Amino acid sequence: MKKLLSAPLFVLLFLFIPSAFSQSNPAAVPSEQEAALTAATEAARDALRPGPADVPLSGQAVLRLPPNFGYVPPAEAGRYLEALGNPTTGGVAGLVVPIENQKGDWFVVIGYMPSGYIKDDDAKEWDADELLESLRAGTEEDNKQRAQMGIPGLEIIGWVEPPKYDGSTRRLVWSIAARNQGQSAGTDNGINYNTYALGREGYFSLNLVTAQSTVMQDKPAVHALLSALQFDEGKRYTDFNSDTDKVAEYGLAALVAGAAAKKVGLFAAIAIFLAKFWKLLLIGAVGVGMAGKKWFNKKDSS
Repeated sequence: MKKLLSAPLFVLLFLFIPSAFSQSNPAAVPSEQEAALTAATEAARDALRPGPADVPLSGQAVLRLPPNFGYVPPAEAGRYLEALGNPTTGGVAGLVVPIENQKGDWFVVIGYMPSGYIKDDDAKEWDADELLESLRAGTEEDNKQRAQMGIPGLEIIGWVEPPKYDGSTRRLVWSIAARNQGQSAGTDNGINYNTYALGREGYFSLNLVTAQSTVMQDKPAVHALLSALQFDEGKRYTDFNSDTDKVAEYGLAALVAGAAAKKVGLFAAIAIFLAKFWKLLLIGAVGVGMAGKKWFNKKDSS
């Protein structure tokens, strides 16, 4: 099997997986980090906008936020993610959390990448098994660097959901399961359930962060958000002008196999940094559902 596409460090896939580092023995989280997280959480809570609401995104689209969802604007969302140990590069378009009667311990990171128009021709020909082998081959290469960094290697288990592309709506969905090498098969790892909406000048990613044991019950939330995202007139995929518009250097298969991850840069954090702050990541990955409710309730009662 030839390697379809090289896959760099899975910063997008494993950024929020606390179990990846739970077997290590990191030093205690510095008090200044706890203070930063507390301050960032309060700022996010104060900025939280409950649905229903129409939320403009990056001058490209509108998110028609449904009831029981709360939206945190880019500045506060970026600050919150950074406090959790995830440096951002300006691509964050917001954060969505469950509030009121919405159940689940999850959150959705919305990002926008001005990649240019992404041609979707390869979606007609891609092979999920071949993409999976490409992911595994890239991971084996990356494991050499992980070993040098003193962190566990990763093992691709398989698809949580194989790549699915809807050519009528220009929506892409995929998710993969992985674990540390040598980790028990019964470990409930974190999952990044990846969804994308393609536009004329780039694409939005809506990344559901949840646990492997609950991804199936949580994924309807991100599908609802994906359906609620509508590009502005003139920014839609069908508005593309081949004479004037920029075309992306990569296609849909690259978004799946990982070759575009370095260009995406939405969460360009190295794994050793994440290992240092695994406790903060645990707070983010497990507690954000309740945190969203607390943000909303406290804001409502103030």
